[in-house]
Amino acid sequence: MTSILIIYTGGTIGMIENPVTGALENFGFDRFQKMVPEVNRMDYCVKAFSFDPPIDSSDMDPKNWIEIAKIIDKYYNDFDGFVVLHGTDTMAYTASALSFLLEDLSKPVIITGSQLPIGQLRTDGKENLLTSIEIAAAKNPDGTPIVPEVCIYFDSRLMRGNRTTKINAEGFNAFRSFNYPSLAHAGINIKYEPRLIMPRDFSRPLKPHYLMDNHVMILTIFPGIRKEFVEHFLSVPNLRGVVLKTFGAGNAPQKPWLIDCLKKLDDQGVVLTNITQCSEGRVEMHRYETGLQLLQAGVINGYDSTPESMLTKLMFLLGHNYDRDTIHKLMNTSLCGEISI
Repeated sequence: MTSILIIYTGGTIGMIENPVTGALENFGFDRFQKMVPEVNRMDYCVKAFSFDPPIDSSDMDPKNWIEIAKIIDKYYNDFDGFVVLHGTDTMAYTASALSFLLEDLSKPVIITGSQLPIGQLRTDGKENLLTSIEIAAAKNPDGTPIVPEVCIYFDSRLMRGNRTTKINAEGFNAFRSFNYPSLAHAGINIKYEPRLIMPRDFSRPLKPHYLMDNHVMILTIFPGIRKEFVEHFLSVPNLRGVVLKTFGAGNAPQKPWLIDCLKKLDDQGVVLTNITQCSEGRVEMHRYETGLQLLQAGVINGYDSTPESMLTKLMFLLGHNYDRDTIHKLMNTSLCGEISI
């Protein structure tokens, strides 16, 4: 029988309203299971592992990503697939991080959650959970898993985890993958797109990583940005990486002080990478002079990466203490489908 491990980290899907404060609070996986008896009717062996205590997704950080990776590694040979229940606020960060931490992954890791608690009548949690289990268990005729990668499933869409970002705080369509098509759509049937799914060598063992360095920052460029603010922002001790969120195709104001600041950081060995503020599209720093100046200052092209993916990739590479040239090379390489070169 196909076996699936549910890893319950916390989040809205497993919350209940406090009768005194009205705030949503985690209530534990035991009660969660009682609210989803449909799991017991599925033709799979479904087991569960719960964080104790559960974690609100706003509190997720690199050590929690590593903890999830360790759980998957520990039970990797015992289960055919994994479903991670997670809060929506930082779900895309966790999905991106796991895609880098789980090298040579050859089994599905499906991350899901909900906008409404599982105990509410109109919850989206049941459909998200049940379909995620079905996707994690799905196999090809030869017995290999259909989707052997880290994904987010939400509101009938299966998306590559490191291509996904949260777009909606109220609607059930909370996530989108703007620069890469969905891997599957769930309606009456689940329709997979095999040509879009990462090819895998199933003979290679999982190679988990447990190193992340969070000495990184995101700097969003905006009209009227002030010199003193940027200089203060970028003068933080032990800064090792900066993700620049720039205009359009990777453009920034033609201000000599800004370029001098970036050149100084580049000379100090800080890794600088450029992504667009636009939801859809890619960075092409050669297109305009306003982008070319950044390239000449040592800024790396982030292509069509999401902020979540670029930030976690930078943490991952810096955590391994690769030399500067290696980091630049790997930042310009698609490690697990996170960018289109």
